[in-house]
Amino acid sequence: MDVKGSGKKKERASIFSQWPFNKFGNEEKWQQLFKTLVITIISLVAFLITWWGLSELADTDYLPDPETVFRSFIDTFQIRDPLTGRNMWDNIMASLTRVMWGFALAFATAVPLGLAMGFSKNADDFSKPVVEVFRPIPPIAWAPIMILALGVLLGPIVLVFIGVFFPLLSNVIFGVRSIDPILSDAARTLGAKRSHLFLKVILPSTIPYIMTGIRIGLGIGWMCIVAAEFIAATGGGVGQYIVFKAEVGRYDQVYAGLVVIAILGLLTTELSGYIERRVSKRMGML
Repeated sequence: MDVKGSGKKKERASIFSQWPFNKFGNEEKWQQLFKTLVITIISLVAFLITWWGLSELADTDYLPDPETVFRSFIDTFQIRDPLTGRNMWDNIMASLTRVMWGFALAFATAVPLGLAMGFSKNADDFSKPVVEVFRPIPPIAWAPIMILALGVLLGPIVLVFIGVFFPLLSNVIFGVRSIDPILSDAARTLGAKRSHLFLKVILPSTIPYIMTGIRIGLGIGWMCIVAAEFIAATGGGVGQYIVFKAEVGRYDQVYAGLVVIAILGLLTTELSGYIERRVSKRMGML
């Protein structure tokens, strides 16, 4: 028996037990959070050091160092662009508005269709051939035709719709078909009609899968909106900002725009992931 090792573990545990925030929750949970935070910081520092080293070795405008990009990142929010008259807040709102409209359209169509396809064989037989034809096509491949056919206002929104629609639809169908048959049989035994079975058993049990589809779909949606704004957009947008800055050779501001996209994507997916975990816990799936 390793008495020395167990003594060190007890010592570490006693240190954590003395932390004031332990009174707000489980000690083991706070230890895990602290460990995750330390690993995250180490990972980010290692990434920044590698980035700095590569920029020094390359010695080119195409790869500015982290400090230059950070200064440009701050300036984009404080200084309006002399060509467009917008700052980064304006571009973020333009991109975010397009993503939210595309997401809302996808949610309003994918969820009902997914529930119908998962619940009804006739609906699945009718819809599946069309869905399977379009599902394998990468959403970004639709960007040129959508911009040309629908214009710079509606085209980017429809592209986001396509990007969000299929992951959300697939997760809803999977959620309906993953329901334990015992629950459905028990509801029928108790006299539940088909409509009650759908509303009281199928729909509530599918909600966690819907949340997973939302999280995946939003990540793809951000890729789609940036691709659309690279081609054409009106009223600003982070993708449009990156293209403009690349054309004039301001690569530090290009990287600043990439950082903004990364932050926006991370925030939206983490928010949806948080809601997903809360809903799953509420539904008794965690």
